[in-house]
Amino acid sequence: MTTPSIQRPTTTAFFVQAAIAFGLSLVALVTGIIKLPVGPWERGFLALGLIFVVSSAFTLAKCIRDRQEVEEVTNRVDKARIDKLLIEQDVFHPGQV
Repeated sequence: MTTPSIQRPTTTAFFVQAAIAFGLSLVALVTGIIKLPVGPWERGFLALGLIFVVSSAFTLAKCIRDRQEVEEVTNRVDKARIDKLLIEQDVFHPGQV
């Protein structure tokens, strides 16, 4: 038995908008770091900070998504257990109350 995949309410247009916004902000920040009138050490520090912020943002987004998926699966398992209990109960059987 295959389980149905979890549908995400994200449209293609929203995904493209998010990708373009990320790309533009990254290019703008890199351009700002390159054009900044500072020495190579300061520029390198800012570049490393940028890399760290971008990678930690992706990691945080993945952790949030994973937590939401676990909650969805747990909710589905709980619902299946409740459905099974309800199906097993015969409300019309005279011996059960």
